[in-house]
Amino acid sequence: MVSEMEFGLDVGVYGRLAVPHEVLKLALLAESEGFHSVWLADHVVFPAKVASNYPYSVDGSFPVPLDEPLLEPIATMGVLVGSTNRVKIGTAVLVMPHRNPILLARMLTTLDVFSNGRIVLGAGVGWMAEEFAALDAFDFARRGKVTDEYLEIFKAICAGGEVAYQGETYRFDPVHSYPASVQRPHPPILVGGTSKVALRRVVRLADGWLSVGLRIEALGEHLSVLRRLCQDAARSFDGLHLHHKLFINIGDAVAAKDGGREPGTGSIGQIIDDFKRIRDLGYQGFIIRYRGEEPGEQQRQIARFAAEIAPRIA
Repeated sequence: MVSEMEFGLDVGVYGRLAVPHEVLKLALLAESEGFHSVWLADHVVFPAKVASNYPYSVDGSFPVPLDEPLLEPIATMGVLVGSTNRVKIGTAVLVMPHRNPILLARMLTTLDVFSNGRIVLGAGVGWMAEEFAALDAFDFARRGKVTDEYLEIFKAICAGGEVAYQGETYRFDPVHSYPASVQRPHPPILVGGTSKVALRRVVRLADGWLSVGLRIEALGEHLSVLRRLCQDAARSFDGLHLHHKLFINIGDAVAAKDGGREPGTGSIGQIIDDFKRIRDLGYQGFIIRYRGEEPGEQQRQIARFAAEIAPRIA
């Protein structure tokens, strides 16, 4: 069983193992092993040609072939809501501009009602311009402003009642929003991203920060910036929920961008030390995903993490 620290498992909606029975197996494994939550990334379609740089790899390339399976996350969340009883179900992260904001908010509110308050919204601005174009989403260059306004709409729709909105990128006359979300005033919002603009979004619009792709030393630097932004906005830094996403690989170290070892990979001792160092920065939760593509090894890695690593990070 995992420790009192909040651990979540990314069940993988893209890649060779992104098939229904494997995703369901992971979600049920997470629940049986005592994980706090399960998480889904967000892509809707992979264009055949992508020039955009993936921000979390050494060379800017996406970590899996673009013609491998891809499951849409909101639809997948509905399946997981009906298949689990305890774990929270979150997005890490949902690209807010991909979907109509009213429809997205109503879908997430509905999922929160069906799950009796188990939904977490991890929100981001996205990075793949070609996917924006395929979806005819709002102007890629303005995706930050769009994300801000769509988060405001999400909060208003979740609150319930009669809702209207007048923004720069989206507006609508009063509509009825019922039922409201079970979680009040809305499901928790964790904003992803590592730029200063993203950290400002955390302070203004979110309940916490979901970090990914940063070295442990860089995490401390970003947290210092986040603390200053909280002070400037007269908001309590200690009230923020801090979650970090790590790709694990027990037994084999993976090279990082700077040539060192990627945190979360290597020996059990190295991985425990990585998690403890991040925990000691003030983090309350982690999201893990196994890097490999062999289903049996994926199950073994997650079970080993729950049994041999997580209890030692309390």
